[in-house]
This record gives sequence, C-alpha cells and structure tokens, in this order.
Amino acid sequence: MKRLTAILAGSATLALLGATFLVTMGRNSAESCFTSTAAGADIGGPFTLVNGAGETVTDADVITEPALIYFGYSFCPDVCPIDNARNAQAVDLLAEAGHSVTPVFITIDPARDTPQVMGDYVQNFSDKMIGLTGSDAQVKAAADAYRVFYSKGDDDPDYYLMNHSVFTYLVMPDTGFASFFRREESPEQVADQVACAIGAS
Repeated sequence: MKRLTAILAGSATLALLGATFLVTMGRNSAESCFTSTAAGADIGGPFTLVNGAGETVTDADVITEPALIYFGYSFCPDVCPIDNARNAQAVDLLAEAGHSVTPVFITIDPARDTPQVMGDYVQNFSDKMIGLTGSDAQVKAAADAYRVFYSKGDDDPDYYLMNHSVFTYLVMPDTGFASFFRREESPEQVADQVACAIGAS
C-alpha cells in the first residue's frame, strides 16, 4: 500500500512538473522570437491621438491587430523615412506569409505634423500605415508611455530638426507591448520575429 501511494505521489509530481514545463515553454516561446528584449520594462499603454482624417482615436481603435509603432516626424531628412520604409516592407513580407500587421507612425512634432500632413506622409510608405498626431499634451503622453525621448534640435522657426529615439515597438491588441526592434534590423529580420511572435501567441 505504501508502495502504491509512493508511485501515485511520484506520478502526480511528474504530471505537475510536466505541466509546469509546458506552461513555461508556452510563456517563453514568444520571448525566444526576439533578438531585442526589454525584460521588466513597463512600455506602452493607452493613448488618445488624431488620425489623418482629423478623427480622435485611442489605442484601442488603432491597435486592432499586431502593430509596429514608430515615433518620428515628417520633416525628418533621413532616419524616419528609412525606418518607416523598413517597417512597411516588413508588413508586406508578413502579408505574403498570411499575417496582417498594421504599421503606425506617431509624430513627435505636432506643430508641423497636422492630421493632413500625417495622412499624406504615410501614404508614401504603405496604404495600411496609420499616421497619428495630436496636441502637444497628447503626443507627450503617448511618447512617455513608450519611453520615447524627443527634443527640438535647434531654434530655427521653420526648418528645425528633432532629436528622438528610433525604436520600433511591436504591440499586440490583447497583451500590449511585446518587443522592440533596433533600426539596424532588416525587414526580413523584423518580419521573421513578428511572425514567430504571432505564431506563439
């Protein structure tokens, strides 16, 4: 009887360990998709901004599927166009693989980036890309949520440049921030990691 009890207890322990292993595998599988991690980082959150049509939208309106979110500005001479083009290419590659992902561009220069400017600008990259602007306070709140640094680079009243961080954020509609991508990662690398995360979710 003691032997039977020991066997049953051992079986229960093995079952528990097996279940724990499977749960851990499931939890870590999405994390293993990414070359960049932000362990323990509190990134992302609600925002209220204005789209290219002049409509006020929230994060719930915009992030209805996996989204690649990038902060920059339309007057950016080099970095922002390259990064937005990379994100648009990654979204196209994902579409070819059967995954629908939305590229999102949020300005950090709302003084010049009106809704119309943003709406026209994003069309240069992708029909799917959503351009967002807003008041200074709305833009700051969104940037702060994603820990985005930005500041005016000089005092020229019309042709000033902006300093800003250049990460792209993968955000899921139900679980929020998943990871970030550095600008040196290629469209193929971004697409592969996003597809892996979608498959693991």
